[in-house]
Amino acid sequence: MSQPGEANTRSVTASPDTEPALARVRAEIDRIDRALLGALNERARQVQAVGRIKAEAGLEVYSAARERDLIEELRRVNPGPFPAEAIEPVFREIISATRSLEGPLRVAFLGPEGTYSHLAARRHFGGAATFAPTATIGDVFQAVERRQAELGVVPVENTTEGVVTRTLDALADSEVTICGEVLLRISHHLLSRSGRLEDVRRVASIGQALAQCRVWLERNLAHAERVETASTAAAAQLAAGDPRVAAIGSALAGEAYGLAVIESGIEDRRDNTTRFLLLGRNAPPRSGNDLTCAVFTVRKAESGALHRLLEPFARLGVNLTSIQSRPMPGKPFEYLFYLDLEGHRDDERVARALSDAAAQAHSHRVLGSFPRAVAGGEGR
Repeated sequence: MSQPGEANTRSVTASPDTEPALARVRAEIDRIDRALLGALNERARQVQAVGRIKAEAGLEVYSAARERDLIEELRRVNPGPFPAEAIEPVFREIISATRSLEGPLRVAFLGPEGTYSHLAARRHFGGAATFAPTATIGDVFQAVERRQAELGVVPVENTTEGVVTRTLDALADSEVTICGEVLLRISHHLLSRSGRLEDVRRVASIGQALAQCRVWLERNLAHAERVETASTAAAAQLAAGDPRVAAIGSALAGEAYGLAVIESGIEDRRDNTTRFLLLGRNAPPRSGNDLTCAVFTVRKAESGALHRLLEPFARLGVNLTSIQSRPMPGKPFEYLFYLDLEGHRDDERVARALSDAAAQAHSHRVLGSFPRAVAGGEGR
């Protein structure tokens, strides 16, 4: 037995059979890896064939429903012991790499690099896509409208702080269509140059992130000034230049700007999740598990106008998952009503409900019918 302060220098001696046994197993793993590489290249050749067919038919490279359903089916048939939770990240990168053989995919997001929008885009589209940061949510819409990007990613709702009003307002004014969604579990980190809590005099982040960490900040940094920035990545940039500033953001932001983690998981709610919308120029077809988003206005002076707008959905058994209102620009105390409902606009009951509601509305527009997201990974 070693004495206190002395290192234990006892070595472990393998049995004579250990090395040959390891060599046999490793040789088998090497064989399997070569077989996997062969299968990946065969998959790539088939995806190239798909790309040629799509190009001839003028179809989009990206198919949200196809990619969602593929991963869900792989999860369902996985017999183990390969971890079920690893299927999505592994196959997301396989899909991303082979999708790039069909054609380029440029994705605009609310930047700079290191934001949760960036993380959601990377998690959803994989590393082979090209990511284009923009300065504002409105710029994401414009990038898609002007064909500077095939798709855009914008936050629309958070389980702690509610809707992102800038996204709703931009949806009303834009001609893009919603073609998908991403759900990302958000875990906030407190980041600084030193990684020491005692050095912090100011805490910077986007307003929603500051609000989502309110309880932790009041308990641990009540004295620190709160500084609102345009994004979590902008806060990380600020912290990188000032040792007295700590930023609330993702681990991705910390890595991008050379910051140390003071504390992880400082969000007040463990179910803190942000929903992102995917913006495109072409409406996706029915997938069998869809959502539709529409915006309506009603006649202000008519009693019961909102009730009549909503009645067709209840009568026809179309479930409304969300109702949000936003003021109409230039029209005091008049509102835009955003409805999320289950189903695709081409489904018979949904089409009838939308038509009947439109007949009661002053104006209306379907913003998109798109495949529903599966629960997302954790955004760290």
